Amino acid sequence: MRSFLSHPALRYTGMRFGVFAVCFVVIAALAYIGVLPESVGTANPLWLALLAIVVSAPISLVVLRAQRDAMSEQVAAGVDRAKERLNANRAMEDDTR
Repeated sequence: MRSFLSHPALRYTGMRFGVFAVCFVVIAALAYIGVLPESVGTANPLWLALLAIVVSAPISLVVLRAQRDAMSEQVAAGVDRAKERLNANRAMEDDTR
């Protein structure tokens, strides 16, 4: 059985969520001490989550480059395998005609 770390897509997703969680906690702490506005209207948690998404996106873009590349290779390999199976099935259909 393969571990969590051997699946690039799961590893990237987990790390991406981790970056978001850290940003959310930091932004919530900054809002709590008054550095950032705590809310817009009554949407405090939603405001903080949206702000955390905006902040975490460029951080993830830079910090998780290697994990994103590994996931991309995994996806590309899967697409190549699917294309090979499709071509093999087409060839087999052509042979039967």
